[in-house]
Amino acid sequence: MTISNCSNNYGPWQFPEKLIPLITLNALEGKPLPVYGDGRNVRDWLYVEDHCEAIWTIMSRGRRGETYNIGGNSEEENIAVVHGICDILDEIRPRAGAGPRRELITFVTDRPGHDWRYAIDSSKLQSELGWAPRESFRTGLRKTILWYLENSRWVSRVRSGEYLKWIDEHYGPGGR
Repeated sequence: MTISNCSNNYGPWQFPEKLIPLITLNALEGKPLPVYGDGRNVRDWLYVEDHCEAIWTIMSRGRRGETYNIGGNSEEENIAVVHGICDILDEIRPRAGAGPRRELITFVTDRPGHDWRYAIDSSKLQSELGWAPRESFRTGLRKTILWYLENSRWVSRVRSGEYLKWIDEHYGPGGR
């Protein structure tokens, strides 16, 4: 048995309440883009496909009883993530008759106990098992945004509660 810990995942299929999909979808709809505090909280971002490959690497080559940290090696301030989303959307889907999406950023009261920095050291995984993330944060972010643009039907279903209804029907109300 091995154990793995990871940093913040992002990518396709992530639920809309998480930072990257929330900002992406709000920006597309011209809604406010809420950023906690001053936005300087730091996160290490890991593209979901890289995470899957790392887990496979650990399962197939990891040493029993060892713990491996899986990170994206891409620490970013939350405000930089939001700026990146705005800039990519302005490039690939400009707002007709409106200014840049960065104008939609709204700073909101920070959550109590909000971690200042959330990152992980994955050097053991890299040195012992030869794994490293393939996706840079910028290319993964672009892929993620394009996925949400191409999968609006899925987004609508999740937002409508259809998904939660399915969970309740198949697993009971306690299934979520």
